[in-house]
Amino acid sequence: MTASQTNEQPNPKQYTFIDLFAGIGGFRLGMTRQGFQCVFSSEIDEHACQVYEENFGENPYCDISIQDEKALPDFDVLCGGFPCQPFSKAGRLQGFSDTRGTLFFHILRILEHKKPKAFILENVNTLFGHDKGNTFKVIKQSLESLGYYFSYSFLDASDFGVPQSRRRIIMIGTLDKPFDFDRLEKNEVHESLSYLDDFQDPSTINPKYAQKVIDKKEYTLIKDSKRQKSKLHFIGYLNGKTIRNGFRLDQINATATHRQQNRIYDASGLMPALVAGESSGRYWVHYQDKVRKLTLNECYRFMGFPQDFKLVGGQSNLYKRIGNSVCVNMVEQLAIAIKQHLG
Repeated sequence: MTASQTNEQPNPKQYTFIDLFAGIGGFRLGMTRQGFQCVFSSEIDEHACQVYEENFGENPYCDISIQDEKALPDFDVLCGGFPCQPFSKAGRLQGFSDTRGTLFFHILRILEHKKPKAFILENVNTLFGHDKGNTFKVIKQSLESLGYYFSYSFLDASDFGVPQSRRRIIMIGTLDKPFDFDRLEKNEVHESLSYLDDFQDPSTINPKYAQKVIDKKEYTLIKDSKRQKSKLHFIGYLNGKTIRNGFRLDQINATATHRQQNRIYDASGLMPALVAGESSGRYWVHYQDKVRKLTLNECYRFMGFPQDFKLVGGQSNLYKRIGNSVCVNMVEQLAIAIKQHLG
């Protein structure tokens, strides 16, 4: 048994899954909530492994690129949010020319040998148009060549009970017939106010992760701002917080101040997608005439993680981990639909 293989013996009445590129366990939480049993997990980020072990009692450290597929236990569903940076704008869209992008082919290797009943893959929506659509074409054809019906859809976290505009492409493969995304039950959210720490049970909030309200001199609000079609309400920006050299600190209307890192969103709308690249907690929220960053409590809540999820390590790493995770509520609904499909 490898260090990343679970200690539990599979229950023959349960569907089983493996958790690849496991991160801090977003896929695992969503799948196990619906009775699926994890029989193997894999992750190489040491801090993510620490958080995973603290919450699930096992260390998933394993380099899937050298893992022998023949040594894996049998399983019903392969889950994997394979590295999205090669296909995202933040990662310069290098795709398969980026080493992380080639990790997809290790998924193929495992699927070809183990032939599970289904797989669920998640990635950024820009994967679809990467390299003029050629990357997605390779992915689709490669998976179909293994005998799977390939289905995909663009899903937003805000449709699954969390106040975050986070659109991702979900790819599902099944052996018997195409998966029907219309099976998914949705719970659309339009605002983030009621999800803030200020409106939660104080006994469930860790004060260690509180954020201070910033002075009004530090930001500018936009007059007559309106909520956008995306359900975001961009209401202002930080003053002088430019991200390029060459701008004066007092030049509050410089173009750079409007960049995502410095935008302020009103709690009457959604918050933008949490990203791994903002290790200091970029996400500025405005409510009741106050502006502050989102707390770690809020970021994890905005991704569907339970209130008792244990956070380990410094704030910088914890912001990175949640920005690189997956919406737990969305995975749970996928688990329900997959179970219905397999049943």
